[in-house]
Amino acid sequence: MRFATYQRGREARLAFVVEDRLVDLGAVAQRKKTKIPADMIGVIAEVPASTLRTLWGEAQAWVNARRPSIPLSRARLLAPIQRPRKNIMCMGRNYIEHARETGGAPPEVPVFFTKPPTCVIGPGAPVTYHTVTQALDYEVELAVVFGRRGRDIPAAKALDYVFGYTIMNDVTARDLQRRHQQWFKGKSLDTFAPLGPWIVHRSAIPDPQRLRLRMRVNGELRQNATTASMIFGVAQLIESLSAGMTIEPGDIMATGTPEGVGMGFNPPKWLHVGDVVEAEVEGIGLLRNHIAAAKP
Repeated sequence: MRFATYQRGREARLAFVVEDRLVDLGAVAQRKKTKIPADMIGVIAEVPASTLRTLWGEAQAWVNARRPSIPLSRARLLAPIQRPRKNIMCMGRNYIEHARETGGAPPEVPVFFTKPPTCVIGPGAPVTYHTVTQALDYEVELAVVFGRRGRDIPAAKALDYVFGYTIMNDVTARDLQRRHQQWFKGKSLDTFAPLGPWIVHRSAIPDPQRLRLRMRVNGELRQNATTASMIFGVAQLIESLSAGMTIEPGDIMATGTPEGVGMGFNPPKWLHVGDVVEAEVEGIGLLRNHIAAAKP
């Protein structure tokens, strides 16, 4: 199952992604006489998995019967969760080679930081090159979307708390990181969390440690690694993050980026206005955005 948020007129709507088409989730639910929330977090928190599977089957039949649907090529996708309720929880230096290329030692415990909800943008939306930075960088990451409330979650049961997975580009102003001597400011400017293109249900990704991640800038392959190279796997991260802290449905956790970021090159390969960045995760899809100058 793939869940998307898209623009229809002036409103944001939910949809299933079936093959290369969007099927409106509200329309499918109405046909099955099922009431569902209008936003993604509501669906994640309130709709049972059995109901979602029934609606997914109906959406597949909908496409096969050639009922009205939208080609992905014509759809305006939004971030699957447009406004997270909390900051996005992120991991730093969770790949050994990335830790080395940025001049740091691999951590002995997960390194957490956050990005505010105001960072989030969707597929195709511009990433703003804010005038406060001259060192704009990219980071492709697997992002976890939680589906259940929990605290002190053991690694052995951690994946049971996952609703699904999406992609995040952890856009970063490296000079702000250095100047402020911490990561929050340099990673938290508006538009610095492209998210999407949709959420893939965890049933379609039984092992999140066997996915390839790629990042291309203007078609040039910069990052190319697998989640098997994580220092702390998804289950370990959930166990550590939830220790003494409540996780809720719709919360998002990004899991770190592999080697190949712009600052790792000599000289660095920073992003510039007009660049196209494509973050790809196997089994999920491709998240494409472009860099745009800040508006006056």
